[in-house]
Amino acid sequence: MSIIRMPEVKAETGHRSHASIYNAIRAGLFTKPVHIGERSVGWPDHEVRAINAARIAGQSEAQIRELVNRLHAKRTEQAATVSC
Repeated sequence: MSIIRMPEVKAETGHRSHASIYNAIRAGLFTKPVHIGERSVGWPDHEVRAINAARIAGQSEAQIRELVNRLHAKRTEQAATVSC
């Protein structure tokens, strides 16, 4: 797993601006970024790929929101596992 930064996320998703990514996050259609430094964020590459695959498959916004919720839950589970 790797963390990708905004330019690559935009290239992978087809979004043209930072604002469009953050609008998708607010709408529940994209995962929240992870902090990788004081002023740096990125996204796990597998999450970006999963969301793109759902969009390509023609899933509805409701289905993509559910996917985003599952991806966030998986992050929480993984963090709990690492903490133990």
